[in-house]
Amino acid sequence: MHILIVNGPNLNRLGKRETEIYGTTTLADIEKRLKKKFPDQEFEFYQSNSEGAIIDKLQHAADGAFEGVIINPAAYAHYSYAIRDALAALQVPVVEVHLTNVHAREKFRHVSITASACKGVIAGFGPVSYELAVRFLVEK
Repeated sequence: MHILIVNGPNLNRLGKRETEIYGTTTLADIEKRLKKKFPDQEFEFYQSNSEGAIIDKLQHAADGAFEGVIINPAAYAHYSYAIRDALAALQVPVVEVHLTNVHAREKFRHVSITASACKGVIAGFGPVSYELAVRFLVEK
């Protein structure tokens, strides 16, 4: 299975930024762990702090380049109707992930605009959230 994993703003700073909330695991660590745990799957990893670049990447996925998408839209989850619409245009299953339990954090994080365009949302399990999303796509 060819899976696109898209990470939004500030996730390139994992392991360095707010470690008391997000831990010390880096995005590169998550990518290595997924490749090791799922050696039969093909991954493409993408991270951008730019909303437009994320939309461009999702539109590439809409053209049939991938069989599944995992997205951590980060803060864009709470206000990007443009990313939500790009996700809705996909013909493959999409899983939204968040490292932290967004429902146990600030009130503005409780609503995800992008979630309605996804098959499901996994939140609060740290880096394991990505593994659970891959398991869903592979076993679906």
